[in-house]
Amino acid sequence: VPAGYCQIKKLYVDVKDMNLLVDETRLFKLVQIGSYNTSLQVTSNIQHPDIVQFVPPVVDIPGSDPPNATVEVTYDICAYGKSPGHSEVTFNVTPGGFVDMDTVFVRVTVMYSNAIYVISYIMGWIYFLAWSVSFYPQIYINFKRKSVVGLNFDFLALNIMGFAMYSLFNCGLYFSKDIQSEYFSRHPRSLNPVQLNDVFFSLHASFATLITITQCFLYERENQRVSVTGRCVLGGMAGVALVSASVAGAGKLAWLDFLNYCSYIKLCITLIKYVPQAYMNYKRKSTVGWSIGNIFLDFVGGSLSVLQMTLNAYNYNDWVSFFGDATKFGLGLFSLVFDIFFILQHYVFYRSSERSSSSSPKCIVGNNNQNKNHSASHSTSLRGACDAEFEFGTNGGLKTVINKVVLWIDFRERKDFMFDSSEEGSIRTTGDSEYCLVPTWNADEKKYDLEAKA
Repeated sequence: VPAGYCQIKKLYVDVKDMNLLVDETRLFKLVQIGSYNTSLQVTSNIQHPDIVQFVPPVVDIPGSDPPNATVEVTYDICAYGKSPGHSEVTFNVTPGGFVDMDTVFVRVTVMYSNAIYVISYIMGWIYFLAWSVSFYPQIYINFKRKSVVGLNFDFLALNIMGFAMYSLFNCGLYFSKDIQSEYFSRHPRSLNPVQLNDVFFSLHASFATLITITQCFLYERENQRVSVTGRCVLGGMAGVALVSASVAGAGKLAWLDFLNYCSYIKLCITLIKYVPQAYMNYKRKSTVGWSIGNIFLDFVGGSLSVLQMTLNAYNYNDWVSFFGDATKFGLGLFSLVFDIFFILQHYVFYRSSERSSSSSPKCIVGNNNQNKNHSASHSTSLRGACDAEFEFGTNGGLKTVINKVVLWIDFRERKDFMFDSSEEGSIRTTGDSEYCLVPTWNADEKKYDLEAKA
């Protein structure tokens, strides 16, 4: 085009995204800055004409003689929502070659109900908060018990790897202009899939998981460690990430592809990370040490996430995306299935072990003469000085469990204590006072110290 005719500095629409209700109309503007000495026609190309209609479909831009480089003219276009759904609208200029319209477009969303839209928006923030808070019940229970026994280390290792990969993906797409440019070149007219709340969640999840891992070094953990299988899985995933990063650093792979590989690793981890904890609970026949609060919050978040997807699919008549995004829907449903399984383990399968654990004493203090007179047929309870529960059986004795150490007290004979444990120790009596061995966890030597207490 001759330079003298190139007087239009800019031609654009004043809105990029538009939400409409069915049968609703809304005005937006096509803005022209500068003019040509010939008339132009701007035609709207609607991706799905059954969803939205533009009136007028063609805008005539008159020429100016002489051309004016500073004049600004606006043209009103009315958008009418015909049926729920999503549609992109681009524009063509005739004759061609005068104006580049590749970046001029409108994304239109037509919905049934604005109330459903608001409810869906609120649900999004609720499940964001539920998932963010879900890490802290486990941290609290570890702090309260001064122990991480019952928390599977494979689960923690997979979690920190997954959230690290997720953080790399989110931070890269949100902060790097080069990666954003690569993304938009592959997906023109699309939005950045990563928002600020995604960045916050992934970084916060990594931080909370690191706190839990730190507790594993400070509190009682017995002989727990990451399994050989877990190390192999993590090593393989770390190897994929490191090789991809090296190839990207050498310029043989786009950094966007590296971030995509990180997201695939996160998806794989989400599929398998609950398995070690569920299997550990099954082997122990107990969920002691595993926070059910974490599961409830995760269940709330997952349920609201799936419900939000369902509401959006109905509101936008977009069931293809609902079932087409098998990854998001499948992962959400998969997490809910594991949450339900953990709830069944806690409240149904291993409920008795939870109750016995919550009532097991820290130490035993009692006087033999006080308790001699209990008959063999009598069953009662005695609260000792350590706030411990004593239960008398039909044989006139008492059995209790302290940190897996079985103590048996027989009030019918002077041999008051029989000690059954793999630990070395002894029980003795002097007069009316009984002495028992109390296991105390030695964090430095990673073993129990057996201390005699009256």
